[in-house]
Amino acid sequence: MVQPGGQPDMSMILQQAQKMQEQLMAAQQELAEAEVTGQAGNGLVQVTQTAAGEILSVTIDPKIVDPEDVETLQDLVVGAIQDAARAAQELQAQKMGPLAGGLGDLGGGFGLPGA
Repeated sequence: MVQPGGQPDMSMILQQAQKMQEQLMAAQQELAEAEVTGQAGNGLVQVTQTAAGEILSVTIDPKIVDPEDVETLQDLVVGAIQDAARAAQELQAQKMGPLAGGLGDLGGGFGLPGA
């Protein structure tokens, strides 16, 4: 990637950057479509969301619905949402982590930011 005279080959760097951008966009699209499920109370409350964070559904087992104890149900819903968010973050790290590591490679050691 170095031309004579020690200058980086900008066309190669731009090609790498474009390839990384395409991979990033593909990973973001996968995350928008991938679904994760969080649960609380041994599955009595379940929340399904995309890995991008859009909540798709909430399922509540009728046996946990107690008009005298709404607080427990509320806590279980919050717990299931938090569990789904944790699962989404893990999936994001799996999909995006390798791409974030590759961003430092673009500089090629030429003193460019991220090198």
